[in-house]
Amino acid sequence: MEIFSLPFMQRAMIAAVLSGLIAPAIGTFIVQKRMSLLGDGLGHVAIMGVGLAMLTGWAPLPVAVVVCVTGAVIVELLRQNGKASGDLGLAILFYGGLASGVLMAGMAGQGAGGLSSYLFGSLTSVSQADVWVIVALAVVILVCTVGLAPRLFSVSVDEDYSEVLGIRVRWLNLLVVVLAAVTVTLSMRTVGLLLVSALMVIPVATAQQAFVGFFSSFFGAMGIGVLAALGGTVGSFYLDTATGATIVVTAIALLGLSWLVGKRLRREERFIPFIADHGDHPHEPAEREYTRAPAAVGGREIQHGDHIDYVHDGHRHAWHGDHYDEH
Repeated sequence: MEIFSLPFMQRAMIAAVLSGLIAPAIGTFIVQKRMSLLGDGLGHVAIMGVGLAMLTGWAPLPVAVVVCVTGAVIVELLRQNGKASGDLGLAILFYGGLASGVLMAGMAGQGAGGLSSYLFGSLTSVSQADVWVIVALAVVILVCTVGLAPRLFSVSVDEDYSEVLGIRVRWLNLLVVVLAAVTVTLSMRTVGLLLVSALMVIPVATAQQAFVGFFSSFFGAMGIGVLAALGGTVGSFYLDTATGATIVVTAIALLGLSWLVGKRLRREERFIPFIADHGDHPHEPAEREYTRAPAAVGGREIQHGDHIDYVHDGHRHAWHGDHYDEH
């Protein structure tokens, strides 16, 4: 295909795939923490980093990463110490970052127009140096999110219970916002700082419609993110549309599709077939046939109320004193 023979599109594809992979990876925990708008707030802080890069003449991506991570850590520390609520912290991210970025871009002589490629994405302008930075930081994000997934999920769902279990909640909360900040800045060339939050949230919502269980939804969201990024990039090339907007619209289309088929998929996965208590043939009393658990002789276990039934040869057996009764 022509699209894969062009060097700038090859770089764009790599950046898009990595963004589609890492955004839902960290977005899963942000959604669980009910901070879906965190990506928007961090995107505005990244605008301040881009404005600072324009003012100083430095490379935009590294400066945006440093500024965004710093802002995220400060707000999270304020939240943990009870000096700012979550809503107030997000407001600081939104308005302070946006205003500072536009101000510095104006001082650099480029104005708000110079920020447009970062606000809405400019995937075809990704340089080779940008690709190497994105690859290196994406590996770090994936190692942290996949390796620490159970702990991050526990902290995101219930901080108090996680502390009881001995999990270092404060450090993991800081890690989540730092990884989110890095993800936002890495995706500013792909979908743009104003749309990156959609790539962090929509694939997660889509996976929750189509999959059952945390790990299924976690990896499913990453796959859906990659699919949306690839579909949006290819579609924007042939339709001559904005890449970031096309990626987000593709992700929304996948969410709509999941609503149509997700309920049926989840029902089939959760369905446990009923096994009759008595078969067509006579059966020996359970206490005479088994001297050990039926599961140990080729059966299987099924939860039945407050106890376990063991299924063997079409019959259920439950432990009763020192023997098994047919149940």
